[in-house]
Amino acid sequence: MAEKKAGPGSVVADNRKARYDYAIEESFEAGLALTGSEIKSVRNGRLNLRGGYARLQNGEVVLYDVHISPYEQSGVYFNHEPTRARKLLLNRREISRIAGLVDRQGYTLVPLRVYFKGRLAKLELGLAKGKKHYDKREDIATREAKRDIDRAMKTRRFE
Repeated sequence: MAEKKAGPGSVVADNRKARYDYAIEESFEAGLALTGSEIKSVRNGRLNLRGGYARLQNGEVVLYDVHISPYEQSGVYFNHEPTRARKLLLNRREISRIAGLVDRQGYTLVPLRVYFKGRLAKLELGLAKGKKHYDKREDIATREAKRDIDRAMKTRRFE
């Protein structure tokens, strides 16, 4: 059975766990520097963002621990390593802003989602701070309260 290919504007992968574990302060759109077999795997949706992170290295932003499965139709010699470090393409101004926040205020860079914009693969990168356990419980409580309110409003009749 053929896999569904990702078209323009479609989300390929979403890192929901990152929104649970981190408080996202700001997000940036970054391009991905990928090889041919990597982009083909991404178009097939063979990508996992969980556990991934980004760091600044020599004035560049580099993405680590994002798993892109090897492309099945590619040969052994032309395929890629699944968890290699990948360069992210950002403006110089964005890189210097991120560098200042990460160094001084203890933020981390977390990949949030990968999508296609036109024919180019883009990564939404979040500037995040880790949540404490009580913050997570608070988020769960507010989400459940909202769900209960929505359920009550749906069953109630307005006459």
